[in-house]
Amino acid sequence: MAFDGITVAAVVRQLQSTILGGRLSKISQPEKDELLLTIKNEGRQYRLMMSADASLPLIYLTQENKKSPLTAPGFCMLLRKHIQNGRIVAISQPGLERVIGFEIEHLDEMGDLRHKTLVMELMGKHSNIIFHDENGMILDSIKHVSGAVSSVREVLPGRTYFIPETMDKLDPISGAHYAAMSTRKPEGGAADLEQKTVDTAAFGADEEKCVGNGVSYTQFCERLLSKAMPVYKAIYSGFTGISPIVAQEICYRAGVDGDFPANAMDENGKRKLYDAFDGYMAEVRKGDFSACIIYDHGEPVEFGVLPFSIYAQNDCKAYDSVSDVLAAFYAQKSARTRIRQKSVDLRRIVTTALERNVKKYDLQAKQLKDTEKREKYKVYGELLHTYGYQAQGGEKSLTVDNYYTGEKLTIPLDPELTAMENAKKYFDKYGKLKRTNEAVTQLLAQTKDEITHLESVMNALDIAQAEEDLLQIREELIQSGYIRYKGGRRKEKITSKPMHFVSSDGFDMYVGKNNFQNEEITFKLAQGNDWWFHAKGMPGSHVIVKSGGREIPDSTFEEAGRLAAHFSKAKGMDRIEVDYIEKKHVKKPGGGKPGFVVYYTNYSLLIDADISQIRRVE
Repeated sequence: MAFDGITVAAVVRQLQSTILGGRLSKISQPEKDELLLTIKNEGRQYRLMMSADASLPLIYLTQENKKSPLTAPGFCMLLRKHIQNGRIVAISQPGLERVIGFEIEHLDEMGDLRHKTLVMELMGKHSNIIFHDENGMILDSIKHVSGAVSSVREVLPGRTYFIPETMDKLDPISGAHYAAMSTRKPEGGAADLEQKTVDTAAFGADEEKCVGNGVSYTQFCERLLSKAMPVYKAIYSGFTGISPIVAQEICYRAGVDGDFPANAMDENGKRKLYDAFDGYMAEVRKGDFSACIIYDHGEPVEFGVLPFSIYAQNDCKAYDSVSDVLAAFYAQKSARTRIRQKSVDLRRIVTTALERNVKKYDLQAKQLKDTEKREKYKVYGELLHTYGYQAQGGEKSLTVDNYYTGEKLTIPLDPELTAMENAKKYFDKYGKLKRTNEAVTQLLAQTKDEITHLESVMNALDIAQAEEDLLQIREELIQSGYIRYKGGRRKEKITSKPMHFVSSDGFDMYVGKNNFQNEEITFKLAQGNDWWFHAKGMPGSHVIVKSGGREIPDSTFEEAGRLAAHFSKAKGMDRIEVDYIEKKHVKKPGGGKPGFVVYYTNYSLLIDADISQIRRVE
């Protein structure tokens, strides 16, 4: 689920119940786009993480403390100067915008009471943290946006702060039509975020609801169902703060196909869709949020702050707060994103080599196919040796009996050559094609092995979980000649280890994250009577089950099979075939690349890739 306005509303509700009225005891800036605020309130200490990272903007309460740089950045120093030890007197969200305003009361250098506002904008690549005074003048921001970057709004010290127009959308909570948003100076002197609205009466006289209590049926139909686009898309593009998955959820609750054209709906469908929409927004207004993460085969696929009917068949894990959900969901996503970013160079090397080898394989396969005619030339030569005496000379062809098939066969001839010379010519062609066939067959096998190896490296990049895993993959690419080693002593110490799981029956199971680790667990860790698992016929991890001399129950076989399926290229399939065999029957071919094995007379099972119930040992 995107970090939409509904999620922001849940975050605001939690922050209002925890840190509102608290004092800012510490302000740090661990990363260039990130703030960590420590707040003390009613005898408790809270840490608020605010990240304006373009790829993953976040805000949530956390217990984790992060190390700050020795020299604080300028933005952090400015905040410390103005609002450290200040008190948070208001936390607000304008409508369902992805914006949170923290109004902070503090004493200035003269001892006078002042108010400043720290604004968190969670808007994808446009995310920012902006600090402005009670008059709406920007004092600074964690990201500066000049007129050369954005023609809509400059975010620079001295400029007036405002929230840009949100594409003519309606607020689904109040039904108000926001043309723009700005700050104002209220009577008390404190900064506030005010929502400027246009006259909603323009939407029609049939106003079943007053502005501030929701969207009326007339507004809903006129603003939404007149659009020539799928219903779910019309919902999230017509209302502020709604993500595509929430729009799909509303359609699902209404029993409406989300891909049905919005402007083609009948009256009954419109009413059902409106009732579902209004009911969902009533839950948002009530603020009784229940945060959870949805899992599919053990992998987190969505999170929500309200129940999802659309994922009723999936596993759902409830959390105490939206911050716990965000921390759990995005910790994995953030780590995966960070590893993917750090593996870009390795992926480019592997992808380039893979594409080159696939092209080479196609050319070699074509060459091999061209050699299939060699047997025909051999037969031509043999028949000319037998029946060549029938040729008088100067013929362009000779028809003879083919004693291999018992049928007539016409042999093309070069009229400038004798029958025996034509036979020699065909034998020469046969010999050349035979030698080509033998050479290309060998090259084709080598290229196929190289493609299989590169695909296994790509799979290792997909399941890499830490920078140490990438170091090990890089080392493999150096040894394989894909990365040139420039010499000198290598500084990186590789500490990556295979994954360790324990089955429900208490058996240790080990999973290699790359070819080096596959080699290690198969030929160093495993004993002869341990069991070896691997997804059939595709790149994937080796899985070893340590038997300890005991008989392994079926449930452990199934769990090990799930691990082999999950950490393979076939992970997204419903059912995956997995080979398993005692380790003593697994052999390494001479000269084989790391992790390559051969085995015969194996067993197989069909299994899913859900490992959510398998305990991992860190």
